[in-house]
Amino acid sequence: MSGKYILAHDLGTSGNKATLFDVAGRLVESAFAPYETHYPHPNWAEQNPQAWWEAVCSASRQLLSKAGVPPAEIAAVGFSGMMMGCLPVTAAGEPLRSCIIWADQRAQEEAAFIAARCGADEVYLRCGHRTSAAYVAPKILWVRNHQPEIYERAAKFLVPKDYLVYRLTGEFATDYSDASGTLLFDLTARRWHHPFLDALELSAGQLPTPYPSPTVVGRVTAQAAQATGLAVGTPVVIGGGDGSCAGVGAGVIEPGSAYCVIGTSAWISVSTLTPVPDPQQRTMTFHHVHPERYAPMGVMQLAGGAREWAWKALADGDLDLDAAAAAVEPGAGGLLFLPYLMGERSPWWNPQARGAFIGLAMPHTKAEMARAVLEGVAFGLRQILDSLREQTAGIESLRLIGGGGRSRLWPQILADVFGLPIHVLELTGEATSWGAAVTAGVGVGLYDWSIAAERSRVVQVIEPDAAHRERYEQLLSLFTESYLALAPIYAKLAASRT
Repeated sequence: MSGKYILAHDLGTSGNKATLFDVAGRLVESAFAPYETHYPHPNWAEQNPQAWWEAVCSASRQLLSKAGVPPAEIAAVGFSGMMMGCLPVTAAGEPLRSCIIWADQRAQEEAAFIAARCGADEVYLRCGHRTSAAYVAPKILWVRNHQPEIYERAAKFLVPKDYLVYRLTGEFATDYSDASGTLLFDLTARRWHHPFLDALELSAGQLPTPYPSPTVVGRVTAQAAQATGLAVGTPVVIGGGDGSCAGVGAGVIEPGSAYCVIGTSAWISVSTLTPVPDPQQRTMTFHHVHPERYAPMGVMQLAGGAREWAWKALADGDLDLDAAAAAVEPGAGGLLFLPYLMGERSPWWNPQARGAFIGLAMPHTKAEMARAVLEGVAFGLRQILDSLREQTAGIESLRLIGGGGRSRLWPQILADVFGLPIHVLELTGEATSWGAAVTAGVGVGLYDWSIAAERSRVVQVIEPDAAHRERYEQLLSLFTESYLALAPIYAKLAASRT
């Protein structure tokens, strides 16, 4: 291996970020190429895989040009990708439809079928997850049930990053972290679980081969080199799902360390040596990109996405909603917001849940509404934190990454609601890319795992304000009660739409 740089692609919900790191783990340059998500029906979310490939090609060329780095100097290409997508492709890797992405909740009947055939508790204990429509297996079954002509032609079902690895190398592969989001992967044995496949009349041949995340699974082909500007033969490391890569990027590798990420969705996760099942099944366990670690976590369906919706809805000329929200006292003037705009995963696992302002009154302005949105996300994350703390000891602080970490106000709200110090990292917006780069660097011998923590530098520690603690504890209780009171209404609303 003669190259001096790692090129990491972070395939997110809104676009692909290509990031270049040098041999010391320093960020050299980055480039971004956007693409769209389509919502053809309520609870549906799809993306065009050709748009991903064009974004990877465009971002790769931009990056190499901006950095002035010769393609031959790239030691490896690695990937982080949004998880739990379902893309059926032919044996030649041609997509047969758009990808059903992570946010899609259409396969609820199929999730119930899996629970009945395989046993909901057995799936949770074996695979680390509830039988939710969010995961890959229900989406595969939805394609089988509703688009049988596509299902019959499909040679493989791929998650987003694995499709791009195929486009670069011609190889069908996945990694343990993305495999662990299928409901078909035995976490402990680290292989496809044939009893579940048999029960669902699926086969391992329909799925890519799972490898440890740092594995070099192929090399850039001549065709891919021409499209991307990369050198022919550049090693391609399979990488991992964005949740697991984010943990490495946050320096969370050693057992007991924890982090919070606020992107379009949000999650809190901790590193462990074994899977950590929750008796109430509020949280899940993914495989870490480190081959000998696991990543128990709880995930909110929308966090930054809820803020984005609210900021668009509340936009008013030159009004700075962040500054306006910061001027409002904690508690948003008695206003609560439930951020369930696309259902909710942890802790409720209710795709029928919907967003709501509770307590809205004439004196409330857009400032209170904006603050209530930020606090509502924080309350949802606090429920996840409490669930994890019941099963894992020693969470004394949280590292914060993702776009939410760039806010001046949100980290303080999180610290106050959590009652824990929030450690803001230098690579707030590039942590997931850095995790993908570390994994790729380990795969080709340029890095070892210790570099993750060394380069994940804490630039600010935000301590909780004790004066706000009691108020937020009261509101957290009301936040929970509000969901429980509205849950029957959500079910009736869902029934009224059918």
